[in-house]
Amino acid sequence: MKPEYDFSHAEQGKFYHPNSKFNLPIYLDSDVEEFITNLADKKNVDISVLVNEWLRNNINFLKTIDI
Repeated sequence: MKPEYDFSHAEQGKFYHPNSKFNLPIYLDSDVEEFITNLADKKNVDISVLVNEWLRNNINFLKTIDI
């Protein structure tokens, strides 16, 4: 590391994008990942499509039981 840095030509907010979207990373246990990967391969769909479908179904179910 340098003892001193020159920020005299820096541009504030150059990389700030207020409308950017952040996607949360989801980490699955290895057994869950293996199961979902195999099922997605059998259905010939992307893993994220399968997981989103499952989550939407669970959300709809939870709405019906009024949690």
